[in-house]
Amino acid sequence: MKACVTPDEDTGRDGPGGHGGHSGHGHSHDRDQDHGATGRGRRKRAARREGRSPRLRPHPFGLRTRLVLAFLLVAAVGCGTTAALTYRAARNAILEQTQDTAVSAFREQVAAIGVTLPVEPDMLRDTLMLVARQGKPRAWRVYAEYGTLRVSSTDRPTSSVITPELRARAAGDEAVPHGSFQRVVKNGTPYLTIAVPAVFLAHSPDGPPQRTGLVFYAVMELDEEEANVEAMVTAARDGALPALAVALIPALIAARGVLRPVRELRHAARSMGRGRLDTRIHATGSDELADLARTFNESAAELERSVAELRDAEARARRFASDVSHELRTPLAGMLAVTEVLDEDAGGLDSDTARAVRLISAETGKLAVLVEDLMEISRFDARAAELHTDEVDAADCVRKTLQHRYWTDPAQVVTDLGEGIRARLDPRRFDVVVANLVGNALRHGAAPVTVRLWAEEEQLVTEVADRGPGIHPDVLPHVFDRFYKADQARTRSAGSGLGLAITLENVRLHGGTVTAANSPEGGAVFTVRMPL
Repeated sequence: MKACVTPDEDTGRDGPGGHGGHSGHGHSHDRDQDHGATGRGRRKRAARREGRSPRLRPHPFGLRTRLVLAFLLVAAVGCGTTAALTYRAARNAILEQTQDTAVSAFREQVAAIGVTLPVEPDMLRDTLMLVARQGKPRAWRVYAEYGTLRVSSTDRPTSSVITPELRARAAGDEAVPHGSFQRVVKNGTPYLTIAVPAVFLAHSPDGPPQRTGLVFYAVMELDEEEANVEAMVTAARDGALPALAVALIPALIAARGVLRPVRELRHAARSMGRGRLDTRIHATGSDELADLARTFNESAAELERSVAELRDAEARARRFASDVSHELRTPLAGMLAVTEVLDEDAGGLDSDTARAVRLISAETGKLAVLVEDLMEISRFDARAAELHTDEVDAADCVRKTLQHRYWTDPAQVVTDLGEGIRARLDPRRFDVVVANLVGNALRHGAAPVTVRLWAEEEQLVTEVADRGPGIHPDVLPHVFDRFYKADQARTRSAGSGLGLAITLENVRLHGGTVTAANSPEGGAVFTVRMPL
């Protein structure tokens, strides 16, 4: 019986591949400007500190870096996507071309084989070797299986590359036998395996082909095609790296174009923060950054105009307070002299007249204190206040302040003063600081008031604490504001409302700090820290 292969349709499948408000006043009677060298030195140092440019914190992942990285990322994604699509298409084209050529050639070769059944092994081997030599596009290794018989064109009767799946498809029970192929990878090597069953025509040439049970297999290595695909991958990779390097240039140019107006805006904002409100940005173009620059210029111009108006109003208010204070000093001096005489003669007057005289005397004294405080605060505003420092015993200064104001009753004021602490201070201004804080505690807090003094880390620390209800948390941030009163309905108080503000300015003049807080045991605590 002569078997032949009907050139029917092939089917292919890819196989597996391996703080009450506190306010008070200071008893300051200095009417002249101070001209101490120490104060000038402090002001110069402060001016140098203010004028020094702030150091910019480095930004390792700043806007420039992120822009460049984003640009490169887009370029890399584009290159990668293009390379992947190109690789896929080229790989499929290469493999399909080789696969189609091999399958077609093998099918033709098998169709031309005349095999006599039952099969003679030696004759079949000679036929397989002939078919193997005529393989396209390269030589094949050809195998045949017939029942238990296994014959090949090599020294091995069977191939481990031929999978059971391919055998099952070749021996399937379809009405019309089909050839099949499969791509597999074994030990890192890709192979194309083809199976073509031998058939015979039972009755007539037009009848359906019948299986003979003989199946021919061809095995061809795809290492050359795989090498070509790998070469394409290498070429795509080698081309992508220079493309990314070239993409870095427009990325830097784009980042520079975006960052230049941002950098100018940063410099302008820093310049305005230093007080140069006439700073403007040169705005060009019509993009969003140009609109931002124009908006900045408009805001800066409006801010400059508003600040100029505020400064003019503040200067006029300061001049008014200073002028009024100076103008009131002469009539006040006469009024004080008269009230002293009236106080001495008040005992010989009737009760109503005596009461009126004493009221006038008290109110005149308050007015004198207010004028002195206004003059003092005017000196600070005009930057005319200077320090006359001397090395003094800090505890002795505190005791003198308390004695001069007759605050020596232990039921009213308790002291805890560290002895032997020498500090370089302006004694008059330090006296004002202590007097204001103690007077404020006696007026608004509750006795006894405790005054403590000690040295801590090259600093002189003065603490004044009372036993009152403390300071309301909403008031704490404003206790050193001028004329601030915790009870806004209270229009009069024993103080001028400038005492704590004067205290703050005197402490700052010494280069120190003053803070207000509430004690856990109750009462307000004011802490002054000054350099020794």
